[in-house]
Amino acid sequence: MANLSKTFGEREVAPPEREALVRSVFRRVADRYDLMNDLMSFGIHRLWKRSLAWAVDPRPGQLIVDLAGGTGDVARLVMGADRRVVVIDPSVEMMQAGRGSRKSLVDWSAGTAESMPLPDACVDTLTISFGIRNVTDIDTALAEIWRVLKPGGRLLCLEFSTPAAPLRPFYEAYNRHVIPRLGAMVARHPDAYHYLIESIRRFPDQEEMKRLLEAQRFTDVYYRNYSFGIACLHVASRPGNAG
Repeated sequence: MANLSKTFGEREVAPPEREALVRSVFRRVADRYDLMNDLMSFGIHRLWKRSLAWAVDPRPGQLIVDLAGGTGDVARLVMGADRRVVVIDPSVEMMQAGRGSRKSLVDWSAGTAESMPLPDACVDTLTISFGIRNVTDIDTALAEIWRVLKPGGRLLCLEFSTPAAPLRPFYEAYNRHVIPRLGAMVARHPDAYHYLIESIRRFPDQEEMKRLLEAQRFTDVYYRNYSFGIACLHVASRPGNAG
């Protein structure tokens, strides 16, 4: 299964090359990334992310990490004066696009899903929204998430997934033909959106992602489909008592 996170097109991509490819993609589309998300999903991604934020159920004193948080749209939904919210993302350009001149109760830190600049067992809740499919190795990333979560801490992973069978032909046609054209017209980088669509196509389906989480010793694993399975929220916990 780890090979699914290392392939692009019809050839194998080594982890260093894949990491460079992903960083190049997000560097080029950073300034129009949120706009493209609105156009590609007709704004529905904001509803999915609000549902994710509701599921986080943030509490006073918590440390909440939004991994691969990009421009910080999820982090701003869960921030508050009584808790610490940190965006960790490998793309400095994406974080700069999110910070801009706006002040918010969000901290920002460069780091990857495979190597976060955090001590062991310090995070109450970790979210990752449409970012897990871009890691160089999904098993390594899940192990790192396990490492930084406190016992009783939770992972909430929102990602594109496999839609219901009647919807798949239309969804795949939209992805293959419409989104790259939007990428060309709006973001001016159609090749970047070819990569993003390919990463969606190769990502594990709902049940396989559940198995990957369970294989990494996560417990209380379940998922919730959005928009007939186009997106899916995976929830899992590191076993133990929350502090």
